[in-house]
Amino acid sequence: MKNIFFESKGKIIFLVITVYLLLNASCSKHLYPEPSFQNITTRAEKKKLEVFMNAGIEKGINAQKTSADDIIKTAQKFIGVPHCMGGTTVKCMDCSGLLVAVFAKYGIHLPHNSEEQARYGKIISRPDELKRGDLIFFIESYKTHRLITHSGIYVGNNNFIHTSSKKGVTITSLKDPWWSKKFVFGTRVLK
Repeated sequence: MKNIFFESKGKIIFLVITVYLLLNASCSKHLYPEPSFQNITTRAEKKKLEVFMNAGIEKGINAQKTSADDIIKTAQKFIGVPHCMGGTTVKCMDCSGLLVAVFAKYGIHLPHNSEEQARYGKIISRPDELKRGDLIFFIESYKTHRLITHSGIYVGNNNFIHTSSKKGVTITSLKDPWWSKKFVFGTRVLK
């Protein structure tokens, strides 16, 4: 009789734990949904996204007490600086170099590579949820094995500041047909 009681008790405990784990897994998906990346559509892009995310995302960065207004005002001082690959100065700069130069003015050190910059901050997958000062990232702006190929800073009203290969540092609309098809996500590094 004692063995049957312990056997039944063990099965009940197992059943309770199983139900708890199933409910917990089910609820967590509702509380923390996977971000939706609207312009990731092909199998190759999905594979690149998986590799990118598995290598580490949403890393913390010490943005101190830097404001979005400070970042944007500093970025706007570079408008008109010509484009050159690898550049980070008023002589010339590339898209990730703009972010490096702007954030360095406030003691914030970002890597000089758009894909590596995209690993910092909380991912914002929808353009309508972006806030001034968010970093924004794009895919397929040129041919490469990397997922992220371009970066900029969201300045509000559907506009972002970045370094264009033709115009240098400029402000462009996220609603521009070419850029809207290439937007993948933003990240929030400022508080």
